Amino acid sequence: MKTILFLHAGAELYGADRILLNLVTQLNPHDFHPIVVLPTEGPLVAELRRHHVEVHVIDYPILRRKYFNPRGMLRYAGQYRWSCRQIAALLKHQDVAIIHANTLAVWEGIYLKRLLRAKLVWHVHEIITSPRIVFLATSLMVGRFANQIVAVSKEVRDHLVSSKLVNPRKIRVVYNGVDTNKFKPMPVSTSLQAEFQVTSDDIVIGMVGRINAWKGQITLLQAMVPLLKENPRLKLIFIGGVFAGEEQRQRDLEAAIAHTRVASQVRLKDFRNDLPSVYQLFDVFVLPSTNPDPLPTVVLEAMASGKPIVGFRHGGVIEMVQDGLNGFLATPVDGDDLTRCIQELVANDGLRAKMGAASRTRAVQCYSPQKFIRAFTDIYNQQ
Repeated sequence: MKTILFLHAGAELYGADRILLNLVTQLNPHDFHPIVVLPTEGPLVAELRRHHVEVHVIDYPILRRKYFNPRGMLRYAGQYRWSCRQIAALLKHQDVAIIHANTLAVWEGIYLKRLLRAKLVWHVHEIITSPRIVFLATSLMVGRFANQIVAVSKEVRDHLVSSKLVNPRKIRVVYNGVDTNKFKPMPVSTSLQAEFQVTSDDIVIGMVGRINAWKGQITLLQAMVPLLKENPRLKLIFIGGVFAGEEQRQRDLEAAIAHTRVASQVRLKDFRNDLPSVYQLFDVFVLPSTNPDPLPTVVLEAMASGKPIVGFRHGGVIEMVQDGLNGFLATPVDGDDLTRCIQELVANDGLRAKMGAASRTRAVQCYSPQKFIRAFTDIYNQQ
């Protein structure tokens, strides 16, 4: 049996968090012993413990913008060394064979690889476009120290290779899996309709995603305003919270909604754990990321839930959405084109139903959790 140490950038239940949860809970317990060490308490900790996964919380630094200055780099270096030694001490009686670093923001695997004499599998969920120095630095570290790089999409792989610092032969593309038994078409909850103040006669455009600089909530709001003004039956729902310390982003979005004159048709809710039911409220799912999104889990979940998808034509979405089959891809980052794509679905009930069914079929065929687990089992066995 191989012991695998999993390191991750947070303890919430957004996309990469849920992918980690799916992975560690679905591995064959006769072949692998997963140990998860997280930098903070959060709902992911509780979920892992509920599944009887060994999990510890040690405050290790995550590569964030706040460290991108001389004082921040010194603070990061000090915290990094101390926390890595804490993790190594915690695991001194464990024969850790593999370290799985989940996201580019987690660099602790580099030092722990030496301290624990383990192999490093670096699971890359990001496409970093700016600042370029961070892209080059992360590419350098991944290319030099990872024994195996796993990219969540071909777009992620190609972006890493474009740095000329990563050997493409070290990269394997493994698409994330989505639980199509959990995320599936089902009746709409009347209690959720009441909570969100929508009716069965409404047409609901929905988005799920953390409120940050590039997920595109403001872009979607601006694209939706003319449609909302034209059609009082049309509703827009945002689901998502913010990183601690970035609460101003939510206040800015709230202010933007208030100034639209269609605020009564817009709902803004924090992140929640009943997403399989929430997706059923949506008639169309939109993810308008203004930067390339590597392989957004929420799109997979919405597809499995039988929803047509609208997004911009960049990032991993172009591998998930077949333009004209299970959704539409708009020109990046063209708000008018985004409006056009959404309107085409709003105006055509039959097209929504046809594309939603195609989304469900594609999710089941291409993004099964079984394929995902088989791929990682193979990777771990090769280390």
